[in-house]
Amino acid sequence: MKPTNKSTAPRRWDLPRIAGRRTFSELTSSEMFVGSFLLLILLGTLGFLFLPGLYVGEPMGVVDSLFTSTSAICVTGLIVVDTATYFTFWGQLYLIVLIQLGGLGMLTFASMIIAAIGGRPSLRAGTAIEGDMKTLPDVPTKKLVIDIVKFTFVCEAIGALALYILWVPRHGWVDAAWPAIFHSISAFCNAGFSTYTDSLISHSNSTLTLTVISLLILVGGIGFVTLEELSLLGKASGRKRRRLSIHTKLVLIGTILLLAIPSPLFLFFEWNQTLASMTWEDKLSHAMFFSVTPRTAGFNAVDYAQVSDPTSLLTMILMTIGGAPGSTAGGMKITTFLLMLLLAWAKISGQSSVNFMNRSIPDRTIQRATGMFVIMVSVTFFGIFLIHIFDPVIAFEDAFLVRAFEGVSAMNTVGLSLGVTATLSSGSKIVLVLLMIIGRVGPTAIVAAFEARFVKRTDYRLASEDVLIG
Repeated sequence: MKPTNKSTAPRRWDLPRIAGRRTFSELTSSEMFVGSFLLLILLGTLGFLFLPGLYVGEPMGVVDSLFTSTSAICVTGLIVVDTATYFTFWGQLYLIVLIQLGGLGMLTFASMIIAAIGGRPSLRAGTAIEGDMKTLPDVPTKKLVIDIVKFTFVCEAIGALALYILWVPRHGWVDAAWPAIFHSISAFCNAGFSTYTDSLISHSNSTLTLTVISLLILVGGIGFVTLEELSLLGKASGRKRRRLSIHTKLVLIGTILLLAIPSPLFLFFEWNQTLASMTWEDKLSHAMFFSVTPRTAGFNAVDYAQVSDPTSLLTMILMTIGGAPGSTAGGMKITTFLLMLLLAWAKISGQSSVNFMNRSIPDRTIQRATGMFVIMVSVTFFGIFLIHIFDPVIAFEDAFLVRAFEGVSAMNTVGLSLGVTATLSSGSKIVLVLLMIIGRVGPTAIVAAFEARFVKRTDYRLASEDVLIG
């Protein structure tokens, strides 16, 4: 064999890989997705610390700046300062920009900019935006990104116009504009921030206001993939007419059920509580609003510190379920919740697979849903435990309910609170920050990001051995 003069020494461009480091081009979509939100949170925090003209009085400290930035980027809505009185107009504007960026996702905006100047979004960026796009295999990434941004701005514009018309008698022709714009963006992005000190309690007798906010929350939380598929319904794809995927059917059915079932329950629980002095019409609109806002907007039209314990428990369940995948909402997602119910039914009925509408759900999807459920519940309970350690004494009648409510609200990026967020210690606020980040980017995205770096793939499977359960 002819000798070669090639050196076995590592090439310069191989050194980062050998040193355990990777270049940007080697990052996975999950790592890009997680990293984009962490970068936005960092930039948002620095803005709250150093930008001039954001505050009426003294600026926030590091922990409160980090908390507010995380709450805005993760579209949660938990607050440690009063948005209405603590921020100037420029501070509120900065806050709503962070909410908009967090709602759409930094990578969506980046891909939109690339598309606008004639470029093409990368496959990795498209994957990070779309997630698992098997339900829409023939929709190009560029078209999806453009549709996302266009649909978002159109919905927010319509919502702002509707709220402006409703609020002109209260604020006047000029002063009604900014609250309408702010609340429309906040509602569509499922953020829950408000320019009113009492959130929407001052509008509790306005059925139309609650209806507009509810519609914005529902549309923002139904998922861009579902909305895109609905827009293409009935159009020809080759020789076949398009049909709704199982994913979209699950989302739509779940959304309807999570409105139809909890609303009468809330009406029953709060009939003689927070709704006691209201008219029939107001009671019905509030019962519906009770069902909508925990998934996962965080607006409140009543004081949640005054609601009954069953209402608090049902609210925490809805917060945990959340909205649809690929939406601005948080939570474990409607599809995950329904798949867990279908899995339970399959085991009870003796079915060999999980079936829905004459289709079987792949085992891999069921495993991912189960993993998501276990991780979400485990992380939430651990967060509540840490809050108890950092704040063993809370000035509230039911301190455990307060800690649980705050933890569930943060993990599922809801923003509802029993009114103690600002009084928590710095340790508890950091815990809530971590819960919001995990809840926003999703446990599966974080796990996938770590797997891409540390887990080695194998081509073998270990011998199996069964265990007893039940």
